[in-house]
Amino acid sequence: MNSLDQQVLNQLALWLEAGKQCWLCTITDTFGSSPRPIGSLLVCNEDGLHCGSLSGGCVEDNLRESLFKGELAKTTPAHMRYGVAVEDVLKLGLPCGGSMQVLIEPIAPGQAGFYRELADKVSRREIVQREVNIYSGVWISRDVPRFQPLQLHGDSLLHCYGPSFQLLLIGAVQVAWYLADMAKTLDYEVEICDPRKELIDNSPPVTAKLIAAMPDDWLRSKIVDQQTAVIALCHDPRIDDMALMEALERDAFYIGAMGSDRTSTKRRERLLALDIPVEKIDRLHAPVGLALGSKTPPEIAIAILAELTQLRARLSVTKS
Repeated sequence: MNSLDQQVLNQLALWLEAGKQCWLCTITDTFGSSPRPIGSLLVCNEDGLHCGSLSGGCVEDNLRESLFKGELAKTTPAHMRYGVAVEDVLKLGLPCGGSMQVLIEPIAPGQAGFYRELADKVSRREIVQREVNIYSGVWISRDVPRFQPLQLHGDSLLHCYGPSFQLLLIGAVQVAWYLADMAKTLDYEVEICDPRKELIDNSPPVTAKLIAAMPDDWLRSKIVDQQTAVIALCHDPRIDDMALMEALERDAFYIGAMGSDRTSTKRRERLLALDIPVEKIDRLHAPVGLALGSKTPPEIAIAILAELTQLRARLSVTKS
């Protein structure tokens, strides 16, 4: 789940608490080119307001118009496919050849308590799976230990709502500033930790939370889960190695460290000398990022985000 979807759940809870009738819309499948992935969310309310995105185009307008005319999902869900025909693609602004299937659920104010609890759990990085009958709208929810991709089995939709991706950076250095700002546009929640308080205090304006602390202590205080990437950027073994020792014990989907091939080899030797098992050290991406020939800090940031994006795509295919 990304931070936009977290905003959708919170906004849905707020509107329901205000007594507004709402509709929760979920992409359940895509065909060909699609601007938003399976599981993306949009919520509309009775006043015509909406939060989230399905296409970034005209699907939202077409759907809201149908809802407010009372043409669909008045009391039970509707399962719609958009962009099947060429004329639909032209009308709705979908990429040529692409289409998507959307479940539209009417949500009454009486369900405000559940959606507030759901939004709060997601904000605490907990994972909740919701199972919905796509015809009757009857649903149940359960807490689950791991995030799973959306599944549609016959009449039942199983959808996990969980934390957004977070990027935890070790080192208040120049690469971190570029990486933080770029990652924010890709829906990462970003934090930067460095024990050198003077670097934190004199940082440039950046779209990330800054923490002056020992990184290994800081990581122990964080929920580091399968939606988390941890990257050491300091080039200082006294800072990086302690943080990496802690990160390698956690469930992050990506752990990386900046440095040359020579530096990375020495780092692995130090970690081995500290009795870190080989199988854990093998999880370390070092040198960090795709080999794009990057030299400058912004180029390195691009290479790192390219590797994260590639890995996330592979993980998504594997889980599906």
